[in-house]
Order: sequence, then structure tokens, then C-alpha cells
Amino acid sequence: MTSTTSPSSEKIQPQLRPVRPSDAEALCAIFNMPGFRRGTFRMPFERVEQVERRIAKSGQETTWIVAEVDGKVVGHGSLVVHGSPRRSHVGEINIGLDDAFVGKGVGSAILGALLDVADNWRALKRVELSVYADNEPAIHLYTSHGFEVEGRHVKAGFTDGQYHDLLSMARLRF
Repeated sequence: MTSTTSPSSEKIQPQLRPVRPSDAEALCAIFNMPGFRRGTFRMPFERVEQVERRIAKSGQETTWIVAEVDGKVVGHGSLVVHGSPRRSHVGEINIGLDDAFVGKGVGSAILGALLDVADNWRALKRVELSVYADNEPAIHLYTSHGFEVEGRHVKAGFTDGQYHDLLSMARLRF
């Protein structure tokens, strides 16, 4: 899920690379931004040690990348393949950006790279995600890459002291 900050027309081409343990501090700073946190299921005040553990625990089933602009980490995305043999054709995507980089093409670059891995390296047939129903920038990003809304989960997410609807979205390639 992406931040809900309003988009700007300036497009940026970030450098994409695999996440590294040394990215934990920069990612933690992004995870604690208000717009980022609003668009995700994360709790406020995440600690660097928590991010370090997540990076260390990510295994072969996960493709986790970061986006850099001028050497600064400004976003990340992951594709996690389901471990069950009966769901090994399914992957789940999570994306998040520095609040200042929403609507500038960074999310699209991350999503495009993850979908390339899903299609051309993992042969996934279904890629899915969840997004807050009022997160219009994220929904626009996902639909522009072929995702469709499959369902609405009423009041399934809680943020900013209120319950919000979530959308289940997926992109199928059969």
C-alpha cells in the first residue's frame, strides 16, 4: 500500500536494488511517516531493530527491493510467494514510499519491477494485495498495472482512530 499524499506531476526514475541490512534505518524513517503509516497496517513508532529483524528474516520466497533517488532510499516494495504448494502460483505485493515521493513515478517503477519478477522469474499466475478503499493514489497505481478490485472488506482496517474499508485487488495471468 502506498501513502495517501496527493500526487504531483514531476516524474522521477529511481534506482532499484535489493534491500540490504544497512537500509533498516532509512526504511524505518519512511515507515514512521504519517502518510506512509496511514496507507498501511503498520503501527506508529516502529523501531529500527524491528526493521532489521524483518530484513534478516526475509528468505527465498521474498523479493524485497528499495528505490533510491540521489543515493537516498525513498521507497520499497516486496513480492512474497505463498509457501503452500497449492498456492505457489500466488504472490502478494506490498509497496510504500517516502511521503514526498508519492505520485512521482517511484511507486510505478517499484511495482513494474516486482511484476517483472512475478511474470518472468517466478511464473506467478496471480498477484494480490490489499489497499484502503480511500487511498486513491494507490488504487490508481494498481489499476494502471492491470490490477482489478475483487472485493471490499467493510471496516476491516483501523487507522487514525476510525475503521476503514479495504479493497482486495489482484492481477491474473492465466
